[in-house]
Amino acid sequence: MPDISHSIDVAAAPGAIYPLVSSGRGFRTWWAEDVIEAPDSGADLGFFDRATIYRLRPERLETDREATWRCESGDEWSGTRLIFELEPRGETTRIRFKHAGWGRASDYFVSCNTTWGELMFRLKAAAEGKAPGPLFKLNSLAY
Repeated sequence: MPDISHSIDVAAAPGAIYPLVSSGRGFRTWWAEDVIEAPDSGADLGFFDRATIYRLRPERLETDREATWRCESGDEWSGTRLIFELEPRGETTRIRFKHAGWGRASDYFVSCNTTWGELMFRLKAAAEGKAPGPLFKLNSLAY
């Protein structure tokens, strides 16, 4: 099974990054504006006027170290896992991201890899206080 992997260094402590990757509220700051969060049960992220909805459920939340989410919907996302590992490195934190467990390296997989690259830079900017806003706005893509 193929995985998408990214790594990025962020000029912020793990405590500033963890809230951005461990909750629907955090996802709203850099990923998607359309997030419905259910305490203790995850978040639904809506894309393209809710034509696509990814239901994410927390699998492992270890404060300031790791946030792992299981995707429960989507033709190719269902059953995949989003893993954010936070590694302190002096004045910075390395985010090791993996979107794991894809069924195959389809054209959509390749497209998502590109999108995740952009999202990592938005996450970095949000953690560093630059507030770029989410990539996916209601009813449209931000760019």
